[in-house]
Amino acid sequence: MNKIFLTILISYVLLAFLGAVILSFDVMRVRPIAFIDLFFTATSAVCVTGLIVANTATDFSVYGQGIILLLIQAGGFGYMSLAGFLFLLIGKRVDFKGKMTLKESLDYPTMQGLIKYLKKIFIFTLCIELVGAVLLTLNFMLDMSLTKAIWAGIFHSVSAFNNAGFSIFEYNLMGYRDNFVLNLTICFLIIFGGLGFLVLSECFNFYKKSSRISIHTRIVLIATAICLVLGTFVLLVFEWNNPKSIGEYDVFSKFLTTFFASVNLRTSGFNTIDLSILNDQSLFFSSLLMIVGAAPGGTAGGIKVTTVAVLLIYAYCSLRDKDPVVFKREIPEAIVKKAFLIFIIATLYIVVSIMILSATNDKTNSFFLGLLFEICSAFGTVGVSVGDGGSLSLSAKFSEFGKLYIILLMFMGRVGVLVFSMAILKKSKSINIKYPQEGVVL
Repeated sequence: MNKIFLTILISYVLLAFLGAVILSFDVMRVRPIAFIDLFFTATSAVCVTGLIVANTATDFSVYGQGIILLLIQAGGFGYMSLAGFLFLLIGKRVDFKGKMTLKESLDYPTMQGLIKYLKKIFIFTLCIELVGAVLLTLNFMLDMSLTKAIWAGIFHSVSAFNNAGFSIFEYNLMGYRDNFVLNLTICFLIIFGGLGFLVLSECFNFYKKSSRISIHTRIVLIATAICLVLGTFVLLVFEWNNPKSIGEYDVFSKFLTTFFASVNLRTSGFNTIDLSILNDQSLFFSSLLMIVGAAPGGTAGGIKVTTVAVLLIYAYCSLRDKDPVVFKREIPEAIVKKAFLIFIIATLYIVVSIMILSATNDKTNSFFLGLLFEICSAFGTVGVSVGDGGSLSLSAKFSEFGKLYIILLMFMGRVGVLVFSMAILKKSKSINIKYPQEGVVL
């Protein structure tokens, strides 16, 4: 299994490196860009993050933007999934090892129906992105020519559904803060992408009355709704009277802006306001949202809403001296242990990352919160940032080591902390020895 996890990790690294090499061609760029920044950009696209150290709108040509878009699509769909689909197109069968890698890459629970599920993913992706592109193009046509509107519609639809947060506008979507239709279109594309293909597939089958809704899908839908409502409510409370952010907006604009921010702070990197002007409590709460992320099997990172839900259910039931039961189904002990493992490893990685990056980068105003925000954004493959004072992410101020470390965090967030950890750790030999138990005071 470790070899499969290593294959998944290496595939993303190689895809990002290839993307950086292609972006280094003169035709792809408007100005000279250091290779480390190109690798950062390609990694951010492949890991569908959205953190930028070179502005997509002003530093890359249309060809470069096209390559970034292809990297987003390949990264969001999954490199191994893309390879599997290409095998199907040319009429070749996917062998058992390939199916095992596909299963882990897609977070699919079984081997049964895997290829059919893969085909369904392509159909879902194409249909949702097409609808999103049409709606966004109609909005952009009000401000630009038809050709530019179509390109902007396609780019932002793919970027939103894949939870990437890349924009071909210099200051992201800040110019469209009050555009109700565009805001909702982007939000729903992000939400659909963050739910995960398994959830979308089950909801579609349930709509056709061909299958039941699993516990996984129920948890994802409920947890997603709670996170969206909670995120919007908390940001409204924290920022309601902040004149630098939404304090001067009317009530409708306050709700629209905070809802858009709540959606993006969990999974994607679009923004309609300057996040550096948020209050400290908002930045800290937003960092927690980014760590949670969205659902497994989708295009978002983080420890996933299902992990948090399982831990909360287990804690609640344990306090009442009951087994962890939800919707009249008991959660297996192995799942609970895995959830604890993911949470502990993620917490360790984030704490260590804060200490390492704070020690190796120059300090700035509000450095700790800004750094925490950036680390959580990279780890959760979110892409929002307090910025560098201009149109780039805070990472643009980092040293080469700091940028490489953020790149590492983005890979970690994309493949998952458990997959990443198991990929780099050597599997120990199984020893059939049982040791005597002894209690520990807690």
